[in-house]
Amino acid sequence: MSKARLLAGTAVVLVAAASQAFAQSNQQTAAAAEEIVVYGQGQTRQVQSVGAQEIEKVAPGTSPLQIIQKLPGVNYQAADPFGAYEWAVRISIRGFNQNQLGFTLDGVPLGDMSYGNHNGLHISRAVSAENIGNIEIAQGSGALDTASTSNLGGTLKFATRDPSQDFGVFTQFTGGTENTLRPFVRIETGELGTDGPRAMLSYGYSNVDKWKGDGKHKYHHLNGKIVQPFGEAELSAYFNYSDRREQDYQDLSLEMINRLGYDWDNLFPDYATALNLARRFQAGQSLPAPFATIDDAYFDASGLRKDKLGYISFDGPVSDNVEISAKVYGHDNKGQGSWITPYVPSPNGSPVSFRTTEYEINRIGALASATYAWESHDFNVGFWFEDNDFDQARRFYQMGTVSPERSVRNFQSNPFRTQFEFEFETKTRQFHIQDTYTYDDFTAFNFGFKSLRVTNTATPVVGTIAGTIKAKDHFLPQVGLTFRAPWDLQAFASYTENMRAFISAATGAAPFSTTQAGFDAIRNTLQPERSRTLEAGVRANYDAFNGVLAVYTVDFKNRLLVVSQGPGIIGAPNALSNVGSVSSKGVELGGTWNVTDTFSLFGSYAYNDAQYDDDTVDGAGRSTPTEGKRVVDAPKHLLKGELGYDDDTLFGKLGVSHTGKRFYTYLNDASVDSYTLVDVTLGYRFGANAGFAEGLEIQANFTNVLDEEYVSTIGSNGFGNTDPAGTFQTLQAGAPFQAFLTVRAQF
Repeated sequence: MSKARLLAGTAVVLVAAASQAFAQSNQQTAAAAEEIVVYGQGQTRQVQSVGAQEIEKVAPGTSPLQIIQKLPGVNYQAADPFGAYEWAVRISIRGFNQNQLGFTLDGVPLGDMSYGNHNGLHISRAVSAENIGNIEIAQGSGALDTASTSNLGGTLKFATRDPSQDFGVFTQFTGGTENTLRPFVRIETGELGTDGPRAMLSYGYSNVDKWKGDGKHKYHHLNGKIVQPFGEAELSAYFNYSDRREQDYQDLSLEMINRLGYDWDNLFPDYATALNLARRFQAGQSLPAPFATIDDAYFDASGLRKDKLGYISFDGPVSDNVEISAKVYGHDNKGQGSWITPYVPSPNGSPVSFRTTEYEINRIGALASATYAWESHDFNVGFWFEDNDFDQARRFYQMGTVSPERSVRNFQSNPFRTQFEFEFETKTRQFHIQDTYTYDDFTAFNFGFKSLRVTNTATPVVGTIAGTIKAKDHFLPQVGLTFRAPWDLQAFASYTENMRAFISAATGAAPFSTTQAGFDAIRNTLQPERSRTLEAGVRANYDAFNGVLAVYTVDFKNRLLVVSQGPGIIGAPNALSNVGSVSSKGVELGGTWNVTDTFSLFGSYAYNDAQYDDDTVDGAGRSTPTEGKRVVDAPKHLLKGELGYDDDTLFGKLGVSHTGKRFYTYLNDASVDSYTLVDVTLGYRFGANAGFAEGLEIQANFTNVLDEEYVSTIGSNGFGNTDPAGTFQTLQAGAPFQAFLTVRAQF
């Protein structure tokens, strides 16, 4: 018997046995604490969600992505304790990386959440975590109406909290390790008059030193939301402004970690050493110890992002059996990724220059759907339109000969060279229709499909690549079923097909990241990536215990990879190529046991077996034996556990997370070890008898309590075929032990 079957069989027995035991203890825990995780009761797909109460228990400023890392099958990595440093943030589910997942905020698309995002923005910039009301994850596939062109695998849906019915002021201040400073304030107007509008406005600021090297991460974040009820319907509007400036951590290799240690970093503010190393490198001279190569450390690097995001929406019934939802949105972004390069000298004689990749996004879109209820059927039809203009450029700026004269924390002007600049236009058109038939609280059947067409066009400003490529499929079906199983379990099963559109960019795995000849060679034959997901499972939903067991298989076709199109000696261009398929299968378990009214236990386990089905063949017919190798950054085992306590005065949480071994080369000859982290939260709420301190709350968060040294992010510079010497700089070290103290007050 295979390991996957053995695990699945064992899990079924355990869930069934636990179901009977916990069903008998319902009366003892009827008043148990609010659920830690909601396990998608009634959904035909594998779905879980966490609410605002859980979000509050992490250190303020923590990425919303980090909050859901404990859910089954979620592999989340970051190089800082908050998970806010975007260059190193990675999330993968069932072998799909974050560029193959879908992300939305209140239904508004956030794009593929890549670092150099061409069609959206990172969730940490779209909303302050304090203003999130709920996070829902579908590990296998999102709902048909999900506004995403990249959701081959799972979908993450973030929902903002509505303004309160009552006037109030919420304040919060966090300080701690690495000179962390994070004030946050939210003002609620309450309901203004009978059936009048209610609004909220919040501002958050973060100033955090890097945990190694020198440099800062600074963030300004403004959120506003207003809701106007109209009977059972409501009109709402949301606005977000974010200004994020992060100095980078140095990318590491296994060889560098062994030679220099986990805490090795860039040279900033030591500009003299950076100049000396660059001059010696350009003269062909050896470098002084401990430097082995010029890439061991750069002077400095950063990522800057300014975003404005907003929407206006209407949701509610327009008749006894018809409900509609309509939303228009807009997003404006200015971004810059930079590093001080020793490979290109400045015209004034400085051996280094300031290299940037610059981004501008301007997109507008609309979503609308209507649901018609007839007897036991809910018919739903909807569309999503988006027009996105994306400008991307690579530029070089002059650095000083003695002092830097430029800061990577500022947007630059007056370049001495523009290597390339392209204007990309992406038009997205999606339509869906589905029917959900509900027999009772346990039995439902849904069937539908979506039609998706995305057109990508490149126009050169500086450069030569021009043209259009399309990805389209007018029938991407989704079918699902839930029904009653023994022991009052709910069983579910679903099948989904999805397609990922091409990327409009001059970098990364995009059809335009090549020469005109390379693009012309693929534009009429390249097929978009596709997935077929089949999953099934059971849910337990009792007063004392809630849990889920799911099994799945995924067929991923047309995997796209940038490969050489011919012999290197003739200068053949690299281009995006179809390198075959991937097969994934696995088991996911999750459960919450409310032991008493105050104690709870949570645990999740995921087993994933994701393998490449084909050898990789480039345009010259050269083959790389990847068939049967494990997918990069897809650990076989993920295990999470939490012990929670909350008696309305004292509260706390002990969390343990284990991540299995991960490969970062396609030939599986290089990997990083498994690791286990322990985090602790402790807090106290002052009650009605506390006098002036009434309503005050103090919370302490401790991350990586055992101070484990480990590699967190892999693939920060992509993945390679092989790394026998361990010199590929594509790793980021995880943060050591950190401690933070938060004081909250609400008036």
